[in-house]
Amino acid sequence: MKDKKRAMGRGLGAILSAESKATINSATDEGADKFVGNIVEVQIEDIYPNASQPRTYFDERALNELAQSIRNLGVIQPITVRKEGGKFEIISGERRYRASKIAGLASIPAYIRLVNDQELLEMALVENIQREDLDAIEVALTYQRLLDEIGLTQESLSQRVGKERSTITNSIRLLRLTPEVQNAIRSGEISAGHGRAIISLEDPESQNILFRKIVNEGLNVRQAEFASTQLKNPEKAEPKTKSVLPNSLKRVQKSLADALEVNVEIKTSGKGDKGKIVLDFKNQDDLDNILSHFRL
Repeated sequence: MKDKKRAMGRGLGAILSAESKATINSATDEGADKFVGNIVEVQIEDIYPNASQPRTYFDERALNELAQSIRNLGVIQPITVRKEGGKFEIISGERRYRASKIAGLASIPAYIRLVNDQELLEMALVENIQREDLDAIEVALTYQRLLDEIGLTQESLSQRVGKERSTITNSIRLLRLTPEVQNAIRSGEISAGHGRAIISLEDPESQNILFRKIVNEGLNVRQAEFASTQLKNPEKAEPKTKSVLPNSLKRVQKSLADALEVNVEIKTSGKGDKGKIVLDFKNQDDLDNILSHFRL
């Protein structure tokens, strides 16, 4: 094992020699064969984050947990970087990079790619959109950046990220919400479904009234949509009186709506000892999303 480590060290010495630290812009440039398509150990001090990185928040607790895992097992999945002069700019894997610094590593494995600035941004954005921990506003912001900064059309963006065009359109519409409402979605106070009900109102004052009503009365998405209709058409008849859900079931209702990203309504009998759960879906994508949460 000792000899193997020494051999790797000599390889790194050659790869990271002063002669090899010239900027490489093409696969035909001198020294490119030592980098492109290879995984090498790169010194932490020679790596720097991508300034256009779409991810702006890194959970400190999660980073420390990852750092402990790295101390025990090492970096299992290499980060991806591009060589820029004698340094390496991160394309993907900034979380692993940050955790490795916390773990005290001197170097980490990295996969070297050749990309220009536009490709670098596009790769970072597309990778970001595939993460499962994004909130609805961060997803919408990433879609918008891909449209504005990369110049993609919604059709080409749909193909790149594997989402229906209507899904992308509805997501981006959330960016028309006020900062207060966007922050409420990001914090989980309300869901993206609530946000879509609010954005259906054109008048900012009406949007604010509905937002406050959703928060103060704990409305589910269906109720928020009905309230939106009432604000647009005040003369519309009031809905039939329904039994008031206890707070425990309201929380369950909201959790289900957030997890499934569809309208959820829990209906109970007069005594409250039995009831049913109603899941709304508007298209095949919604149905497929619901079914993916259940083992059938």
